[in-house]
Amino acid sequence: MPVFPTFEQVYQGFAEQIGKLPGVAPRVEMPADQRVKRAVKVLVDETHADEAVWLESCVHCGQCVDACHFYESTQDSKYAPLRKIRLYQRVYRQEVGPFRWLYKLVGRPVTVEDLEELQELVYDSCTECGRCTMICPMGIDIASLVHHCRTALVAAGMAPPEMAAVTFEQKQMRTVFGASPDVLRSLVQKILDEYGEEIPIDKDKAEVLVLTSAVDIVMNGNGLLATARVMNHLGVDWTLRTDAYESANFGLLAGDMDLMVELADNIAKSAERVGAKVVIVAECGHAYSALRWNPHVHGKELPFEILYMSEFLGRQVQAGKLRLEPLNRTVTFHDPCKIGRRGGAFDEPRAVLAAMNAELVEMPANREVNWCCGGGAGVFLLNRATELRDKAFKIKLGQVDATGADGVVVSCASCRLNFEAGRFKNRWDKQVDSLVELVADHLKDGEAGQPAAVAGGEQ
Repeated sequence: MPVFPTFEQVYQGFAEQIGKLPGVAPRVEMPADQRVKRAVKVLVDETHADEAVWLESCVHCGQCVDACHFYESTQDSKYAPLRKIRLYQRVYRQEVGPFRWLYKLVGRPVTVEDLEELQELVYDSCTECGRCTMICPMGIDIASLVHHCRTALVAAGMAPPEMAAVTFEQKQMRTVFGASPDVLRSLVQKILDEYGEEIPIDKDKAEVLVLTSAVDIVMNGNGLLATARVMNHLGVDWTLRTDAYESANFGLLAGDMDLMVELADNIAKSAERVGAKVVIVAECGHAYSALRWNPHVHGKELPFEILYMSEFLGRQVQAGKLRLEPLNRTVTFHDPCKIGRRGGAFDEPRAVLAAMNAELVEMPANREVNWCCGGGAGVFLLNRATELRDKAFKIKLGQVDATGADGVVVSCASCRLNFEAGRFKNRWDKQVDSLVELVADHLKDGEAGQPAAVAGGEQ
């Protein structure tokens, strides 16, 4: 009998936890004028040369509209990407731009009602997937501008309650959904007792620091079990550390950038202490963004490489270190936005599927133009966004169906949760699999090859 729940059960349990989050969210008491003042200050402070160019450059061509899954699924103009940055443009023109004296005379001052409207636009109806950014002929990074708006709302105490609750937990207790060091140690022992798979924890020195996530620790032990099986099969010198194990970074998701940097730096410091050459990020898309694009800590370049799990697996396959049994199924692959479009890791997961002789059928839009599943950037947590998110997911559902594949492979836990939600609500018959779990289930016995090169190349 399986020791851990199926991912469908994980989704149902997670949905129950999400429903309770508004009840434990911290209340932020602040006068309306103070909220506005703090939000405007953040937008002004975060407007540098890039932001100024982006805010000045829009030619209102409308191409970003057709790139957005929330607009495409609703045909509601308020979800057009340009609408999401309109308040930021107003602040820029009135406070920063070259004609600010004129815009202050003729423009309307920002109100708390404007901020309330902005909250839905930049949290509920934007996953910061970057598809609009990629399609913009003027090179405007709309996703980054949206994120600045999230940071402004955090400063104003106006993050959605679900996001505020988990952010507060991670800030105060350094846990996510109660995934504490003690809970992690208990899971490690359970995996050893039930499966005989050893997980080296708190080693003083190791070439590879592996991160996990709350989804694995408190909901889906299969993810950590699969990771352990792969690492041990490859002969990697690896460790989990109880001082830096959580991939999830709710500072980044919410827009609390001080917390984002603090959490990322904590992982970097732990990696330095153990002498790691590589940090492997669990199947958690936004965690990759929080770490990969943080190349310096305390003024110096990081002395290790940061790899996403699918990147690591792909490199091991490409180097001939990882040999796999046939999958014997037709599948399609969903590129997580933060790993694919924002990170460029397209070939590695496909190399893994090729090593399993899987029949891969690409979706009509894939790789750089892949449609977001609709649950990223914390949108999956927001109860009030459920109907909107479900509509957006149907684009992905239709594209998977168009492939005729038996199922879809994902490499991000947030995507997987959203796919499971869509599968459950639409009575969808497609199987949804984690890439690392598939690899663990298809390891070639007795063919572990040479010890893995930590960065995926030759030793």
